[in-house]
Amino acid sequence: MLESYVTPILMSYVNRYIKNLKPSDLQLSLWGGDVVLSKLELKLDVLEQELKLPFTFLSGHIHELRIHVPWTKLGSEPVVITINTMECILKLKDGAQEDHESCGSSSTNRSTTESMKSAVKPRRVQQSASPDPDLPPGYVQSLIRRVVNNVNIVINNLILKYVEDDIVLSVNITSAECYTVDEFWDRAFMDISATDLVLRKMINFSDCTVCLDKRNASGKIEFYQEPLLYKCSFRTRLHFTYDNLNSKMPSIIKVHTLVDSLKLSISDQQLPMFIRIMQLGIALYYGEIGNFKDGESEDLICHSKDMLGNITGVEDETSSVMQYPTQYINQDPYLHQDDDQQQGWVSWAWSFVPAIVSYDDEENDSSGTSDGTALHQQKSQSLKDPIISIGFYCTKATVTFKLTEMQAESSYYSPQKVKSKEVICWEQEGTTVEVLMKGEHFFDCQIGFVGCQAMCLKGIMGIKDFEENMNRSEEEAYFFNCGENLSAKGMTYLTNSLFDYRSPENNSIRAEFILDAAHHKETYTEIAGMQRFGAFYMDYLYTMESNSGKVSGNQQDLSSAKSEDFGSVQEMSTKSLIVGPVNLRLDSSAVHRIMKMIVCALEHEYEPYSRTKPDIMDGNKTMPSSEEVASLEEYIPTRLTTFTVLKCTIIIPVAEFNLLDHLMPIIMGEKNLSGLLNATSFQPLRPLPSIRILVDKVNLEHSVPMYAEQLVHTVSSLGQPSDNLLHYCYSHCYLKIFGFQAALTSLDSKGLYCFPVPVIPSFSTAVYGKLIKFPKYWTKRAHVPLTEYIFELPNLTIQATRAQTLLLQTIYQSWCHPVGNVSSVAVNEALLNEVFQTSACECVRMSSAEKVALGKKDLVNFHDFKEAPKRSKCLQPVCYLNSKV
Repeated sequence: MLESYVTPILMSYVNRYIKNLKPSDLQLSLWGGDVVLSKLELKLDVLEQELKLPFTFLSGHIHELRIHVPWTKLGSEPVVITINTMECILKLKDGAQEDHESCGSSSTNRSTTESMKSAVKPRRVQQSASPDPDLPPGYVQSLIRRVVNNVNIVINNLILKYVEDDIVLSVNITSAECYTVDEFWDRAFMDISATDLVLRKMINFSDCTVCLDKRNASGKIEFYQEPLLYKCSFRTRLHFTYDNLNSKMPSIIKVHTLVDSLKLSISDQQLPMFIRIMQLGIALYYGEIGNFKDGESEDLICHSKDMLGNITGVEDETSSVMQYPTQYINQDPYLHQDDDQQQGWVSWAWSFVPAIVSYDDEENDSSGTSDGTALHQQKSQSLKDPIISIGFYCTKATVTFKLTEMQAESSYYSPQKVKSKEVICWEQEGTTVEVLMKGEHFFDCQIGFVGCQAMCLKGIMGIKDFEENMNRSEEEAYFFNCGENLSAKGMTYLTNSLFDYRSPENNSIRAEFILDAAHHKETYTEIAGMQRFGAFYMDYLYTMESNSGKVSGNQQDLSSAKSEDFGSVQEMSTKSLIVGPVNLRLDSSAVHRIMKMIVCALEHEYEPYSRTKPDIMDGNKTMPSSEEVASLEEYIPTRLTTFTVLKCTIIIPVAEFNLLDHLMPIIMGEKNLSGLLNATSFQPLRPLPSIRILVDKVNLEHSVPMYAEQLVHTVSSLGQPSDNLLHYCYSHCYLKIFGFQAALTSLDSKGLYCFPVPVIPSFSTAVYGKLIKFPKYWTKRAHVPLTEYIFELPNLTIQATRAQTLLLQTIYQSWCHPVGNVSSVAVNEALLNEVFQTSACECVRMSSAEKVALGKKDLVNFHDFKEAPKRSKCLQPVCYLNSKV
């Protein structure tokens, strides 16, 4: 009967993760078609073992679990698993405790792992029971595969909480549903066929709310902050491509998520906690927080610590220590995946879908023979290294920063309430985050967005600059603008995603991926990135290759390789960041809001996740062999970062108010004892003189050796290292600036900028510098320079009249000399007339060629001055450049 095949599969997973279940009662309920279980406790130790994350579960329970099995229509209707109210609380594991338990009691952990493995084996034997004689094995396998591929999972009221220090991060999802869809992404009962080796699924998340609150010393939250994210809905499309019907693992996995509107709200009290959570993610990514996979790896790590000392990230370098010599110890997190880690990160989610019965049969049958072992290794290798594409897409995102203040109620016993005020807002359109990886030898991450802008909201620090009664224009509130408008750009940010109707997956075509470094660089160029996005584009590429081709994802092959073959492994890491045309106005309102955010971010007492370890000099340096030196001469892995700004316009006006003396001491680490000013009004200064800076292009290149300490330790032990080896022991920085020019301009009462008066005509410059890594190893090498700088400036011209110089001095003093109130800032009107009126008359009489020669090309673009009438005297400042920032 079908019950004898389907029931053990469902029972195995329910019994595996839920405590105190009676298999007999569960089996009877399943045969009836419906199961209802209430007040269930999760097996937290099993979850921690499965997830393999540096988190521990404090609690986990399910209020109600429902399983519906349509026995009479099992081939056409899905099995529905419904979870009502699931809550889990996590916290970060204690690193010191983990280190002690890993190195001190690895045998206990290994015995626990072995007992869990032995506990899993009977389940597989039970699954692989002899097939029913009335049902052919092929039919059973096909039917079970259809059942598995069409399981619907519904979670109502999912609550996840993470606690650390005084941080309480909670995620509440009202409803989440996962179901199978057809080629049009509509709900359907589908199966993999020989003509269409594809499985598609959809996950819908409704009303996702994220809260970030602070708890006191007793662990209670005194007052609740406004949610970071409130009732956000998004949908995820999953696309699995198989090589054949017998494939146990898809060869291509695509998981793409689309959010139409994302509105984040961060208060001054939430900002340091939010940064702390971001730092946690970065520390996990770079392996700065150790977590151990099983007892065997722990033994190796303890031994490696004795051999290599405390190297950063060594806790996650189980496989790398085995594969590479000490000068090539890997520190990239996505290369730290041993077999168990891949099972925990890549195959973990897939393991929740029960395996096909025949797979367990083959595995059990082949475990007793050497040929079977080889076959199993071949199969396990074929299951590894699928092409994984993960994408996140957001149509419009808004981040609002708020300042809060406590307000007590009229009654003494009434609780305190928090009143918030929005001060700054960031708007972003067309956001894309894409990750493409294949095993250990290829990883690529691309981030981009089409357009963004920032604006000031309401007043700040007692200055009512953008309050409702100030009547400041909406255009003046925007102080930052970059990129293009999404309506004009189109949906280019969704290119080749599962939400793009032109993508290969949506046209029944097998997608092709670029997994070669050279081809990748030719395709994803700076021009291609700007054409797709326009505002910002980042491409982070990591590859690991060998002289004979790509390195296999099977680490057992590398660990068994000969030591002389290690030099053939070549790693490369490149990061390119491109910023499109940028317009930035650093006025008082914008600067004080940015500085206030920095002050709020620094107001915390959190310990860093990774601490700088003391430098320990190794007095007994071992000379590297000639083979190792030759390998280093041939190739040394480096990290290359390039940052490019294509066009930049910066305007720095006179400070209309200056309270930096209250902010800078806190940023510099000093105590600020003076109270804030309480200004009740703000009168904008008009005309407002400003400095306008234009830069055609800025390019910054930075390169550093990938494994600096190991490399420097090896090279410094050589008697006469070559220039090539010494070159790679430095971090190199090269800054190039093209078309830099500065001018004076003025903002009138209509929000229009007057024509610029050149102060510094266009010029280009370049700066090169290098800094040796780990100078402690070079103290006895006087001939090796620690630093070196080269500055190149072909020509520089500064031209300014006395009036222009005085105006520059006024702008400088307004920022450098704090003032008590707004009215004390005064701009000499006669000085402005002398600077701008005289220049206006000269500009009118100039020809187009003369303006170009003086760096006034922007004037020519807006007006034809050859037809302008000649004036003997300017009555008022005339605005010829009718443009807004």
